[in-house]
Amino acid sequence: MLDSCYVGAYWPSRRESLDECTQRVSLFLRMLDQLAPSWTQWYHADKSSRNPEGIPVQTDAPEALKTLLLQGMNRATTNKSAIPELGFGFRIWNQSPDNQSTRLHIRCGGDSDAVENMCLMTPPSEGELSEHMADTPLLAQVLECMATAWDPDWGVVSTNLTLNLIPTTQEDETRVGWVTYISRRRGTVPPLPAPVEIRPVGTLGMVIILTPERFSASNPEHIALGRRVRELLERAGLLRQAG
Repeated sequence: MLDSCYVGAYWPSRRESLDECTQRVSLFLRMLDQLAPSWTQWYHADKSSRNPEGIPVQTDAPEALKTLLLQGMNRATTNKSAIPELGFGFRIWNQSPDNQSTRLHIRCGGDSDAVENMCLMTPPSEGELSEHMADTPLLAQVLECMATAWDPDWGVVSTNLTLNLIPTTQEDETRVGWVTYISRRRGTVPPLPAPVEIRPVGTLGMVIILTPERFSASNPEHIALGRRVRELLERAGLLRQAG
């Protein structure tokens, strides 16, 4: 089990239409469907429904996905009107007991500094999938799916504890975790020390995997490696937004 593990992809202001965001959501969910059986069906909350298990998401219906994205828009306090520059978004989960559920939070299409566009997965902390998620290939594949669908600036697979042990020098700096994604817009990833693996995600960017075995915050060698890689990426100018 990975304590407080998450997979996240992030990108700055980028105005995209509802149709464009819907296409990205649809692609991402289709890709997840290929990775694990439990990621085939998702659910969302509905205030008008008394069903505590949520409403099924029609992942193969673009209009249903559009409705979901529209429902998640930020709204003005006074008249409740939607604020387009803050983009679209939603939160969904797969139908499992709380500790065995996977949760997704997506925010996209925003072009305001007030919000961050992101795709965030919080995997289960218990159960069979939790153990499977501890396997680097699956975690890296999830991040690669995010990179392919969303074309983010950066992404990371980590635990909160690990991030705290690999400090940053700037508040908005890209974080380095067990698995890190960096867009080619940032530049070229330099040679990194063994056993780090670097592999491309099409022409979009690079995934950096620190260790083939499970990365542990309690392993001093792992943390030292993470800090060294962060230092090398910083020197290459890859931890700050391009431009």
